[in-house]
Amino acid sequence: MSSQSNAKGHLSWWKLALLGMGFTTGTGFFLGSSMAIEKSGFSVLILFLLAAVGTYFVFDALANMIAQHAEQGSFRTYSKKAFGHWAGFSHGWMYWLSEMLILGSQLTAIGLFTRYWFPQIPLWILTSVYAILGIIVVLLGTKGFEKVENAFAVIKVSAILLFIVLACLVFSGVLGKQHAHMHTPDGRIFLDGALGLWTSLIYVFFAFAGIEVMGLMASQLKHPQDAPKSGKVMLSIVTVLYIVSIGLALFLAPMENFNSKQSPFVTALKDLKFELIVHIFNGVLIVAGFSSLVASLFSVTQMMYTIAKAGDAPHILTKMSRRKIPYTSLILTVCGMIVSIVIALVLPEKVYEYITTAGGLMLLYSWLFMVFSARKLLKLSVWGHIKTIAAAILIVIAAIGTLFDKTSRPGFFTSFAFLAIIAIALLFLRKRWKRAA
Repeated sequence: MSSQSNAKGHLSWWKLALLGMGFTTGTGFFLGSSMAIEKSGFSVLILFLLAAVGTYFVFDALANMIAQHAEQGSFRTYSKKAFGHWAGFSHGWMYWLSEMLILGSQLTAIGLFTRYWFPQIPLWILTSVYAILGIIVVLLGTKGFEKVENAFAVIKVSAILLFIVLACLVFSGVLGKQHAHMHTPDGRIFLDGALGLWTSLIYVFFAFAGIEVMGLMASQLKHPQDAPKSGKVMLSIVTVLYIVSIGLALFLAPMENFNSKQSPFVTALKDLKFELIVHIFNGVLIVAGFSSLVASLFSVTQMMYTIAKAGDAPHILTKMSRRKIPYTSLILTVCGMIVSIVIALVLPEKVYEYITTAGGLMLLYSWLFMVFSARKLLKLSVWGHIKTIAAAILIVIAAIGTLFDKTSRPGFFTSFAFLAIIAIALLFLRKRWKRAA
């Protein structure tokens, strides 16, 4: 996590691809996909394909900038190069805030999954335990973080493959003869019509969140020009696994059984009456949530270090330990996480949903910055222009879709409130930058 790390790149392209699988296959997929299913039904599979294409175009834009010139701080640094100091400041703080807003929901989700086994333990104790464990992983440094995330990636991908195998055994009649059968769409491929499809797109995009962490880690590549290949392989594998596993889950359980409070895989397995497998997948949900938490903690700590190093945060946040860990930035991240946990536990559920939706939207705004930076910094081919424009359009469509859903609409306006805070800070700081110049 030090500034010298990109001078000693040690990652091969396939290791970065494996890390990417660990970063992306988190609660956004294992749990959040239920929200999309609830609104769009079987047509959610179309959305996964669209979101995968959009995500690939975003990462491809970032990866090509990395291939041209690997930078510590990655996407924030590219924004600064493309549009100036204001863009680097805005992008860095936008990303940091988005992750801090999401951290509380990640911890709460892991705690709720754990209470499936230990209902008597208070939620605040469980969230605190996972928070401490996450901090310990970050304190292991970059290489320790990579090892943990690689292990989590293998576990999560193996679980998805296990589910696919189980579903195939059920459909072939080997398992679940007494309780399970194939549930067809019955002509209801589009549950809530075109509007349901549109408003669900945002939740499917959230299932691919994590590519920005992969971008931060790409500075560790032995050969930065391999960054596009890593993203292409990772997203191809993840997309196939997502679409096949979600498709099979939809056939395994009645559509009315799916709800936003439960993973679609647990819903499907409950219908099969495989209690042991349900417990296994509950464990996978905990691993997925914890993996996302650790990735967020690592990335925001690294991002705050680069923000401070650029002079856009107090210089004290650049302090490094002997193990090259920016401990002062980590302390700030821990403070932000504590606030996020308290807010998650104290605020009414609906109000907190608005905050987490806002955090997810701000992450997508961060993706837009990456796309526009690539358009500014790279000499794009015609196909390159098409990809960046398509990515921006898909993200904007997903964000605007939240305006037509009463659940996510307040989150849209909340995200703009946070952007307004960044803009106000920017106005004051630009005067200082002009005086310093």
